[in-house]
Amino acid sequence: MSTIGFIGLGIMGSPMAGHLVKAGHDVTGYDIGPKGLEKLKEAGGSAAASVAEAVSDKNVIITMLPQDEHIEQVFPEIVEHSVPGSLYIDFSTITPKTAKWTAEQGKKNGLRVLDAPVSGGENGAINAALSIMVGGSEADFAAATPIFEAVGKTFALVGGSGAGQCVKAANQLVVGGTYALVAEAILLMENLGADAAKGLDVLAGGLAGSKILELKRETMLARNFVPGFRIDLHHKDMGIILQAAREAEVSIPMGALTAQLIAAGRAMGYGSLDHSGLLLVAEALSGRGEA
Repeated sequence: MSTIGFIGLGIMGSPMAGHLVKAGHDVTGYDIGPKGLEKLKEAGGSAAASVAEAVSDKNVIITMLPQDEHIEQVFPEIVEHSVPGSLYIDFSTITPKTAKWTAEQGKKNGLRVLDAPVSGGENGAINAALSIMVGGSEADFAAATPIFEAVGKTFALVGGSGAGQCVKAANQLVVGGTYALVAEAILLMENLGADAAKGLDVLAGGLAGSKILELKRETMLARNFVPGFRIDLHHKDMGIILQAAREAEVSIPMGALTAQLIAAGRAMGYGSLDHSGLLLVAEALSGRGEA
């Protein structure tokens, strides 16, 4: 079993760290807020007072942070206080450019680095059912397999350093676009007089079926947008997607439109809501709802 320093005990990181404790790993966590630290201690882990304390003498170091800037802030500290040969796994969703930077800097300082963003939202983290897309070397991926098994259901090495973040960008592109279309489908059925609930049941069982329809159709119909993944964060991810597409010289007109819809939701004050709250944007564009 591994000794793990886990940085970032928020909505996703907290249950993930708990699963690692349950799997028998020795987990020490750090977060700027007390809530995640208390949950980790209740689960049987330990709380650190700093990044340095969390990562010192650990053979695995994990980060689960919101944005590139947070990784850029903590990674130099991780490099300074980690043991050479340690395995660093970043579960955050950041740009491929920053992921490659951590890999380059880590290699210079004796760290083995994997970028391993996840998909599945809060429920996936709670149920240890995340999908994990990993960039790095085959040897490091193999070494990290027990970690992935503890927190995820599906995981794969998708390429070299930064590749995990590329696949996560593609994931968020599809998720955002699907939410936008499901929102429009709901409004279409409701306003044409069809039973939208039964209609979505039928859609979910056919070619239009998706994980989003499976998990979110009831809450969307109820206009229940308690966040599992906030519009604010998806807005950040769409920025990553647009930047990656420009660098790759790939045209993504549907992605650009989705980015604008998500940005509109944020501008309307819905940033703290679940990204299924794109339904509110669709309502506003149709002259319905409060916006």
